[in-house]
Amino acid sequence: MKTFYPKFLKSATDAKHFPAPGPPEIAFLGRSNVGKSSLINALLGRKQAHVSSTPGRTRAINFFELRDAPERQQAQLIFADLPGYGYAKISKSISAEWPTFIEPYLRERTTLVLCVCLVDSTIPPKASDAQLFEFLTSTGRDFLVAGTKADRLSGNGRTQALRKLREAFGADKVLLCSSKTGAGMKELWQAIREAASTRP
Repeated sequence: MKTFYPKFLKSATDAKHFPAPGPPEIAFLGRSNVGKSSLINALLGRKQAHVSSTPGRTRAINFFELRDAPERQQAQLIFADLPGYGYAKISKSISAEWPTFIEPYLRERTTLVLCVCLVDSTIPPKASDAQLFEFLTSTGRDFLVAGTKADRLSGNGRTQALRKLREAFGADKVLLCSSKTGAGMKELWQAIREAASTRP
């Protein structure tokens, strides 16, 4: 896997605060406590996104620049870590925030080339996940379903989890991954690079 050198760019809670359009962007979405920040850190090979044991801690879109060499002036990729959803205590406030900056980002961001949708592969699919996929489908966004915490599944459990994800979301692009073991990271990086290469 090619090494990228990440750097925190900025946090945004309003569309006016988004970075100026530049390199291809990859958005990471998922329910609160699904392991989104851990997955981003596993992809980057270092701790960049903040990992919290408290669901709903991420309340802004956090942007990270990725360069293929430390001395490069221009970033080759941008990772966007979006707020989690579905946690009972904060779901209403998160839902209220979606139209103000999250929805415009997903609908209108010209540099967004792929949405990586994280779901917990160890539990049954949730209605809120299905709603997210329906929303992304309506926007025409390319997305990939990544089942997290796959290290907790047995061999047969992995097969069953994949089948349930495909049945629930009808997604052709489904993979299982683990931030602890690194499983699925190579395939996820391949999907990210393919998506980034499609942008002129």
